Amino acid sequence: MGMTMTQKILAAHAGLDHVSAGQLIEADLDLVLGNDVTAPVAIHEMDKMNTKTVFDKDKIALVPDHFTPNKDIKSAEHCKCVRNFAKENDITNYFEIGEMGIEHALLPEKGLVVAGDVVIGADSHTCTYGALGAFSTGVGSTDMAAGMATGKAWFKVPSAIKFVLTGKPSKWVSGKDIILHIIGMIGVDGALYKSMEFVGDGIANLTMDDRFSMANMAIEAGAKNGIFPVDEQTIAYMKEHSTKTFATYEADADAEYEEVYTIDLSTLKSTVAFPHLPENTKTIDEVGEVVIDQVVIGSCTNGRIEDLRIAAKVLEGRKVAKGMRLIVFPATQAVYLQAMEEGLLATFIKAGGVVSTPTCGPCLGGHMGILAAGERAVATTNRNFVGRMGHVDSEVYLASPAVAAASAVTGKISGPEELGL
Repeated sequence: MGMTMTQKILAAHAGLDHVSAGQLIEADLDLVLGNDVTAPVAIHEMDKMNTKTVFDKDKIALVPDHFTPNKDIKSAEHCKCVRNFAKENDITNYFEIGEMGIEHALLPEKGLVVAGDVVIGADSHTCTYGALGAFSTGVGSTDMAAGMATGKAWFKVPSAIKFVLTGKPSKWVSGKDIILHIIGMIGVDGALYKSMEFVGDGIANLTMDDRFSMANMAIEAGAKNGIFPVDEQTIAYMKEHSTKTFATYEADADAEYEEVYTIDLSTLKSTVAFPHLPENTKTIDEVGEVVIDQVVIGSCTNGRIEDLRIAAKVLEGRKVAKGMRLIVFPATQAVYLQAMEEGLLATFIKAGGVVSTPTCGPCLGGHMGILAAGERAVATTNRNFVGRMGHVDSEVYLASPAVAAASAVTGKISGPEELGL
């Protein structure tokens, strides 16, 4: 039996000719990632080990992004712990205020991940890098500690689900809508510990930002990872951002998949996930009258330049609804600067929104956009669990940048079509 794309990458990093689903392997790591929430725990675990230094100072990435700029004394202490560790170990890829960004947007932008890599991160959305044809997955802080110390990690080789994407999405349908549609179709445990492998001629109609958004939310279907084949777009992105050598892998013709879904992208509509699970989806024509209090545009899912361009296109020449709070978070400093140079930030501000420095902030209910009891938010983030963005009696609706921007104008969940766009 042949191997899937993910299985081939894992086999190569385990020094094996062949692996199969369910097999336990030890694989070499190309990158280990931590942030200001998870890295301090990993650092304290490393203190208990005989090995006191990292396996390779160039293959560790530390990005304080969740509660930064520091929201309180505790978060400041966490960041200090990470900062000191980075200095003591001469960590090359340490990114803080001024050069930082939201980790899963920053690492590809910095060229730290390329096709064929094996990456672990002590953050569940580490699966984002599958957009580049890498195997990347979230782990616990203890596994991060072991990875930093040894450069290796144990994996159970995942089985796979194939998603054959055909056709071209309509004007306002993005990668966010596609992945929400898929999660709504298979459920939040529909791909539990499986690899979600996206193939088909429809992929050519998806930008890299679309693919990052989709791979990012593979975990919301319970997946071990999400992964895209390497095509001309992928190679162009890697050549622009990285000098690392990359390796491409293709699934064998006889690779085994537990399920195969075919999705015609041209039939999809803008999709919204209602509280309190990403699987609770409705198309934009099914949402009804849902009045909202806040809109958040940004995060590791939808804070890239294309996301901001789409939101700005919807908001251009318009004002947010009276009493509406619109908060925009560019995902990295580079995105922030580019958005400023293109005039996108001016569009957001003129519309009545505010623009924040890159941070995970409101996505996890951390800071800079917390919801009170009874409040509702439309967010381009990736989770809408109970209390995710604040009070347990608040509600989060997940949507694309286009829907989020239109909703900010109307004061209720709306598609751009309601604005005549």
